[in-house]
Amino acid sequence: MTKLKLDEIDHQILDMLIENTRTPFTDIAKKLLISAGTVHVRVKKMEEAGIIKGSSLTLDYQKLGYSFIAYVGVFLQNTSQTTFVLERISEIPYVTVAHITTGKFNIFCKIRAKDTTHAKEVIFMIDDIEGVYRTETMISLEESINDKKRLMHSIFNNL
Repeated sequence: MTKLKLDEIDHQILDMLIENTRTPFTDIAKKLLISAGTVHVRVKKMEEAGIIKGSSLTLDYQKLGYSFIAYVGVFLQNTSQTTFVLERISEIPYVTVAHITTGKFNIFCKIRAKDTTHAKEVIFMIDDIEGVYRTETMISLEESINDKKRLMHSIFNNL
């Protein structure tokens, strides 16, 4: 991974890609009054430098039938079991995020499920992992903010 100094054109390209990762390079080039080849080269350099790591797809989980969100704090019998437990958790597709944490929990997970019955099944899967002492669950009533774009814009505006 190489170190890359970003200029104003790079910031503008990133800004447009943050808004819509599927924006064609030709559209970006037209807006910035540069060639599509220049956009391609700059994006490639940012990928090689590790600034851009692929692109992402945003799904509407509610329309897919997975609108139930819960957060599960996992207590381990021993912290030395963290890697083993995380490997088992990663095998549960309904666990969409897992963090090793300090404080009350050893691991903190976000799960998506169809409903409370399905969430209970997912939580029991976590509980059944060897090394898990117990879990504590919080149900999300509403996901009010889920917008990485604001942070990304702020980061690039401050560079």
